[in-house]
Amino acid sequence: MAKKEEHVRKPDWLKIKLNTNENYTGLKKMMRENNLNTVCEEAKCPNIHECWAVRRTATFMILGAVCTRACRFCAVKTGLPNELDLQEPERVADSVALMNLKHAVVTAVARDDLKDGGSAVFAETVRAIRRKSPFTTIEVLPSDMGGVYENLKALMDARPDILNHNIETVERLTPRVRARATYARSLEFLRRAKEMQPDIPTKSSIMIGLGETKEEIIQVMDDLRANSVDIMAIGQYLQPSKKHLKVQKYYHPDEFAELKEIAMTKGFSHCEAGPLVRSSYHADEQVNEASKQRQAQA
Repeated sequence: MAKKEEHVRKPDWLKIKLNTNENYTGLKKMMRENNLNTVCEEAKCPNIHECWAVRRTATFMILGAVCTRACRFCAVKTGLPNELDLQEPERVADSVALMNLKHAVVTAVARDDLKDGGSAVFAETVRAIRRKSPFTTIEVLPSDMGGVYENLKALMDARPDILNHNIETVERLTPRVRARATYARSLEFLRRAKEMQPDIPTKSSIMIGLGETKEEIIQVMDDLRANSVDIMAIGQYLQPSKKHLKVQKYYHPDEFAELKEIAMTKGFSHCEAGPLVRSSYHADEQVNEASKQRQAQA
């Protein structure tokens, strides 16, 4: 009989502080009333209470709630998506304005069924937020859009404050962790985004705890810097359900602190690293300068 895979126990430092003040409950109510999706909820993000209740930031998930890919780390539903909702950009923008958000992140399910990968709706969402909330900073977090760089250009032409695309894991584990995406394509996607709009910061993140080595994590840092990525986030992988990949290791906060220090020596302008860090964690701090510049120009 095969030996049962050992379960790695979750450590005490992964406890989450809940905060359900009126910012949190108000934002949750608005999302439901406007038929909006957030990756905060769909991906079971551990920081949802801090971001919604304290920092007044939120990550909207556009293009529906069903992804065409089935990555083995992700809790978002997969299958055949619904038709595009062309009114979604305005609803997102209205919600951003009504909640007076400091920072809005716009991500999306992968839409490999669409010729443009959803870039037109993505770009219009950025423009709609900009019209209605000119001082809100905007971060976009797209998939690789199938490696079709005309789609990326359409999004970059809308001039978000930051372009975020996640490499997710080390090169060796990519085929096991991600669906359809490749390590090399993600690096090229980030490089081309920077070439299209050199003044817009680029960002990427990885999850650790999937069986990678420290040397492989450092190699990801080098690969991102070689493709002009400015900002990096490093967080602990948490298994969202029994059908997803198992956690191989829980990293101690001291190990995250060491990785952050290494990343900063590599030349990143900013690095967030910690057990509960996710791609858009404290993202508002990373684009404060862009907000100040826009207000000065107004």
